[in-house]
Amino acid sequence: MQYLLLFFTPVIVFAQASFITPMEYASQLYKNPRGIGCNKCHGERGEGKIIANYVHKKEQKSFTAPSINTLDFKSFSEALNKRLNGMPRYFLTEKEIKSLYFYLQEQKSQPIAKKGKNGK
Repeated sequence: MQYLLLFFTPVIVFAQASFITPMEYASQLYKNPRGIGCNKCHGERGEGKIIANYVHKKEQKSFTAPSINTLDFKSFSEALNKRLNGMPRYFLTEKEIKSLYFYLQEQKSQPIAKKGKNGK
């Protein structure tokens, strides 16, 4: 019995601790919520991004994802729950939506890292 207690005590103590911070969770969620990350279309900081350039009726056009880092929470949440203009539905939970919003707000407040000569 004492051996069982010795074995399970660390498990019980450490089970209470989280192995990932809220920011790490939010970052991973932003980069890969359901197989493809928000960053692929909306940019690393939610600034918006050109997804594709194409020609339609001999006219050059661009399919662009909008900036999402300037939205208020209500608009952000509503946009995630609609399928509009190519935006997929991810069926995110309220906690996941709040985490994504938190991530974008934190990213807005961080300085932009400058890239070196080799693009890194």
